[in-house]
Amino acid sequence: MADYDRGSSLQELEPSPIEETPLDTKDSYFPSPNDTNESPSQPPQRPTHALGLSHHTPLYYLLRIQKYSSYIFTAFGAAHIINTSVIPLITQSVPESERYLLLTRPYYQGIPAEPLLVIIPLWAHVFSGVAIRVIRRNLNAQRYGDVSGGSRKEREKTFFSSEFWPKISGISQLGYPFLGLLAGHIFLNRVIPKGFPGGQSNVNLSYVSHAFARHPVVSYAGFTALIGVGVAHMTWGWAKWLGLTPDQSSAVNGEREVVRKRRWYLINGVAALVAGVWMAGGFGVIGRGGAARGWVGDLYDQMYRSIPVVGRWM
Repeated sequence: MADYDRGSSLQELEPSPIEETPLDTKDSYFPSPNDTNESPSQPPQRPTHALGLSHHTPLYYLLRIQKYSSYIFTAFGAAHIINTSVIPLITQSVPESERYLLLTRPYYQGIPAEPLLVIIPLWAHVFSGVAIRVIRRNLNAQRYGDVSGGSRKEREKTFFSSEFWPKISGISQLGYPFLGLLAGHIFLNRVIPKGFPGGQSNVNLSYVSHAFARHPVVSYAGFTALIGVGVAHMTWGWAKWLGLTPDQSSAVNGEREVVRKRRWYLINGVAALVAGVWMAGGFGVIGRGGAARGWVGDLYDQMYRSIPVVGRWM
């Protein structure tokens, strides 16, 4: 049993910082002294405490928070794409589509649905991802050495050294800009309307159509980036949770490369399909709905003037 533990530990410790950590993370990456005295017939004894939470590391729970929070946020994303793309594609009319939006929106934008489906899962996903990187950085420092008693300059150099920080995966590289784009989308649709009469009730599909009519460059560029980056991040994230990314293939030799390419094309194909459907309804129907008229159009103009990026061009 001791030899097997040492062998498996040596096999997991790569000569460079790891990118991913298995979900089934044990107490430590190093064998404990008690492991050498255990017999094969007796499993390791772990201390038991309330709720049985003591035998898992913080990394174990952070990984699951990041995973299951994305499940919840996906439910909101599905409802959102149905209201802003699928229904407009079916009705081919902005006013007709708004009837369904106003009917279903209270179920996922009110209390307690919005905090449970959007706010809490979103921030849990972001903060758990950052915490995971910090913990993995500390594990890499333990494995490959860290400057703890040297000068301040040496400690700072070690802290910012790339070899101690896990490489940022492609999914994370999509996630960080998506967070910024999502923050801008929330600011436009939730924060700005609060400063005007009617508040959130002013935001509907006509509000978006008015933006496309009055500010087409900013609208098309912003929504293209938001949909493209967001769908790619979520599609690849789901592929990772399902074990379908190219680097998770268990094939060997020449077959492995074939499977990797096949999975890469499949995942990107699904992302392109979802983004295409979303843009077809968003750009093809809502984007061509035209500007609002009367006092509603004037109100929308005032709301968009309060946005720094738009206001300087008006």
